[in-house]
Amino acid sequence: MRTSLGTPLTLALLSAALTACTDSQVASDSPASEPAATPMHKTVLTSEVKWEQLNPARGDKSPKAGTLWGDRGGSGPTGFLVQFVDGFSSPPHIHNVSYRGVVISGLIHNDDPNAADMWMPAGSFWTQPKGEVHITAAKGSANVAYIEIDEGPYLVLPVEKAFESGEMPINVHASNIVWVDQPGMPAAADGPKVAFLWGNPHGDQLNGTLVKLPAGFTGELRSHGSTLHAVVIQGRPKHRAPGDTGVQAMEPGTCFSSKGESVHHVSSEPESECIIYVRTEGKLDVTAARAER
Repeated sequence: MRTSLGTPLTLALLSAALTACTDSQVASDSPASEPAATPMHKTVLTSEVKWEQLNPARGDKSPKAGTLWGDRGGSGPTGFLVQFVDGFSSPPHIHNVSYRGVVISGLIHNDDPNAADMWMPAGSFWTQPKGEVHITAAKGSANVAYIEIDEGPYLVLPVEKAFESGEMPINVHASNIVWVDQPGMPAAADGPKVAFLWGNPHGDQLNGTLVKLPAGFTGELRSHGSTLHAVVIQGRPKHRAPGDTGVQAMEPGTCFSSKGESVHHVSSEPESECIIYVRTEGKLDVTAARAER
C-alpha cells in the first residue's frame, strides 16, 4: 500500500520523504561541464506535442503520450505528457523504471489494485516505484498528466515480472501541497511561493519544485544549474526565453527548457495565478520584477 498524504504535512517531512525515495534514482540530465557561454533553450507548446500510443501493445485502449523533452525510448531521462480518456482504468501492471507524475487536468488515481480510490486533481503529485504492481485510472472530460523518468526506456510490463525496488510510493493531493516563501527571499503574502517535491534544492543536485506565481506576477525564473525543464501545470503564463525579445503565451502542458545558467522571464494573467513544475540541476531563484518609480 502506498502512502497517501491526506492531511497537511510540514515542508521538512514532505521534502525528506520524497528525497529518500528518489535519491537512488536521480541521475544527471547531462555530463558535468562548465555552463555554456550562450545558454541553449527550447519551448514545446501544447499545440506542438506529437501524440502516440503510450503502450502500443494495447492498441486503441492505450493512453496517448507526447514527449516534451528527452527520448522516452532511449536510455536517458525524459519528460512527457500522458492523456487518458474519461473512465480509463488500466489492468494491473508494472514499469521497469520509476517515475514521477504531476496532474495537469482531470482526476487521476494511481495505486495498488486493492486500494480505495484516491482521485488526485490538477496540481497533485505522485511517485510510482519500478517493479510495483499498480493500476492507473482517470475520470473527467480532459485527463492529462506530466510524467518524468530519470532513465529509460519506459516500458509497461505484466505483473509476473514484479520485483521489489525498496522505494516508497507516495500520493500527494493538491490540497496537501506545502507552499512556502522561497528561502532567502523577502516573505510576502502576495509573492511567489514554492513547494519542494524531491531532491536537494539548495545544492547542485537534481530536484523538482512547484512554483506558484500569483495573479498579475511579473518576474524571473533564474536557473543556476546546467539544466532546466519547466512544465506549465495551471494557468496561462507568458514566457520570454533567454536572449529572445518575443513573448509566448503558454497553455497547461507547455514545456520550456534551457541548458546552462539562464534567466526566464515569466508573467501570469491579471485575474489568475499559475503553477509551473520545474526540474533543475542546481538552485532556482524566483524573483518579482521591481516596480518602476
